[in-house]
Amino acid sequence: MPVFLLSETIEFPPPHLASGDGLLAVGGDLSQERLLLAYHMGIFPWYSEGDPILWWSPDPRFVLYPHEIKISKTLKKIIKKDVFMVTMDMAFNEVIDQCAQVRLQKNEGTWIVKDMIDAYSKLHESGFAHSVEVWHQGVLAGGLYGVSLGKCFFGESMFTLVSNASNVGLVKLAEYLKRLSFDMIDCQVPTKHLIRFGARRIPRTRFLNQLKKSLKAPTRRGKWEYKE
Repeated sequence: MPVFLLSETIEFPPPHLASGDGLLAVGGDLSQERLLLAYHMGIFPWYSEGDPILWWSPDPRFVLYPHEIKISKTLKKIIKKDVFMVTMDMAFNEVIDQCAQVRLQKNEGTWIVKDMIDAYSKLHESGFAHSVEVWHQGVLAGGLYGVSLGKCFFGESMFTLVSNASNVGLVKLAEYLKRLSFDMIDCQVPTKHLIRFGARRIPRTRFLNQLKKSLKAPTRRGKWEYKE
């Protein structure tokens, strides 16, 4: 399949035209309008510093259904001890910065470049992007962030500075979304870590059909408030 070159017009080719590795298009910008259209179509940006913006729609897709999350006995014990405090949308900028910094410190490289940070910070200010913060002894110990549209949460990245901090954040996010009757968490591409939590691969066609139904629900814009 050819990779499409985007113009200034806010549009994307159909996701099923993506190449075998999921790459669909190159170029465009990270404006709020374009990003929201991308997520509505099951497309997301992912690229490295110095590269053009790359847009992806992989097949299969990797998703976690909130009601299917698996929690190990060890993690259940950690959660029960209440050594972590969880909040939402209290420190979005710190969370996204840490997601980038932790990867750089591990020499893993990161797609969370300055333009991405700026773009998602604006989505947060507009009520579309949200963060989960996990605190240990009053200090940010882990967290994650993503985009919420309709009944779907699109997970972008997570980090941990204290063992199991981000795991606790993921569990609490799934519980929160379950209470709100969310359909799924889009995890984009497979990781062994998330497989242990019950995330699984589904065909892109199935994902897009489920997404279409999820987007019929109104989007909960604005600040999320987490309560146990």
